[in-house]
Amino acid sequence: MNFGEFMVKLRQKQDCHLFLLAGEEHYYIDKALAKILAGLFPDQQDVMESVQKINADIDTDDLIGMIETAPFFVDKNVLLIHNTTLFKDKAKAEGEKKAASKDKKMERLLAALADMPDFSYIIFVTGDKADKRRKLYKTIEKYGLVLEAEAIRAWNINDWLQGKLQAMNRDMDRDAYAYFQGAVSMMQQISLEFLDREFDKLALFSKERRITKSDLVKVFAGLPEVSIFALMDAISERNSRKALMLLRRQLADGTYFTVILSLLTRHVRQLWQAKVLQGKGIRGKALAKPMELNPFIAEKIGRAAMQFPEAVLKAAMLELIDADYWLKTGQAGEEILEHTVIRLCAKA
Repeated sequence: MNFGEFMVKLRQKQDCHLFLLAGEEHYYIDKALAKILAGLFPDQQDVMESVQKINADIDTDDLIGMIETAPFFVDKNVLLIHNTTLFKDKAKAEGEKKAASKDKKMERLLAALADMPDFSYIIFVTGDKADKRRKLYKTIEKYGLVLEAEAIRAWNINDWLQGKLQAMNRDMDRDAYAYFQGAVSMMQQISLEFLDREFDKLALFSKERRITKSDLVKVFAGLPEVSIFALMDAISERNSRKALMLLRRQLADGTYFTVILSLLTRHVRQLWQAKVLQGKGIRGKALAKPMELNPFIAEKIGRAAMQFPEAVLKAAMLELIDADYWLKTGQAGEEILEHTVIRLCAKA
């Protein structure tokens, strides 16, 4: 289940003794773990005394022994197990053999997890995507709670955004939503910690219920990849005067050419991909899935791509590939970026 579903189930199933937190998005894993521990230990001082942390694989029989060992001086025995390979894809698990003895050991562990003592709790945490075919996964899913913390990308960030706005008791106007989606789409790696922190600042310093575009511009102003957002929009509009002005401003402000080059290359690649997909009859929000973009952004790029001949996009992509080599080896200057922008925006 995703983070929202997991948190609802966690409130409903307060007697749960078995948890698996798996996936690449550690923001959600950290939040879920904190909530679990807060529920187990209203007095945070007890966490240090009651939680046994294991940061590597452990023999399954040893784990059973730890589960069945009654705690001393505290009323809970909590095992927090990080970085185990028990949930990896069977084909990728190192040295795994189908030996009968190993199968029997796993069966003993499964039986122990299915009948946890009242005093014991176990929390598995892994940064890998868990293999749902594993008996261990199915056992935890049946008797406990599983969080699947999928990595956040621009195309699937809406759940986080809606949850955050609800928690803040705020909403966004249409222009702010459009700006947010565009800004996030420019981020090569989305940091939910950063977004969470900046939205908290908005809530702290603004009394208005509705978040505006100008509010978000202030939030993202310090991020080079987002400040280039306007440049990409100007290129999409094929507005050469505006695009060149924004490019020169970015360079004058000290934005390193590799950042501009990387984002410009990605933007041209997306325009070209949208152009090809539309030629196959895939249009509008249907572009979102093959392009792995938010439907709002995919539709916007699709509209922009219609203004570009495919030959222009192909030539620009080849020029950008050459520019990467020439700039990094000192054989060309920043004027090569200007030339590419002019080529893209030229309508004749």
